[in-house]
Amino acid sequence: MAPIFASAIPWLKRYNAPIDGGKTINGRPILGRNKTWRGIIAGIVAATFVVWLQKIMVESWPWLYNTVSQIDYHNMNVFLFGLLFAIGALGGDMIESFFKRRLNIASGQTWFPFDQIDYILGGILATIFFITLTVYQYLWLIFLWTILHLLSALVGWLLGLKDRPI
Repeated sequence: MAPIFASAIPWLKRYNAPIDGGKTINGRPILGRNKTWRGIIAGIVAATFVVWLQKIMVESWPWLYNTVSQIDYHNMNVFLFGLLFAIGALGGDMIESFFKRRLNIASGQTWFPFDQIDYILGGILATIFFITLTVYQYLWLIFLWTILHLLSALVGWLLGLKDRPI
């Protein structure tokens, strides 16, 4: 949701240029006007901030460290992992948008469940060589983040930042 919340920040308006430069394939946008450089910047900043918060929480609460012991937060490079998560999440979203445009699904129109899991799968793929979880943990992660995505989309809609609640 970072790109959507960033759209409300006035000084970021100058970065509202589409990543695909407005180009098309067979008359359809490659990604669409909603995939912007502003969104990339916001996603990288938000992902890095979240990884930093996770690191602080794990280092502060020993019980949490035992829960996520597969991830070495003590030696983690916050900037590298923030960047990897952002590239994975936003890359997954861009791939999903590319296919939505090919299927003639309008920008902003829901494509359930792909709109909810694209960034999760992208984040997993971008970090899988550094963080390896069990199949059960990956399934739990997908379920949990899908629910959180739906809740954050609802908050964005309630704040007037989105046209639809999902």
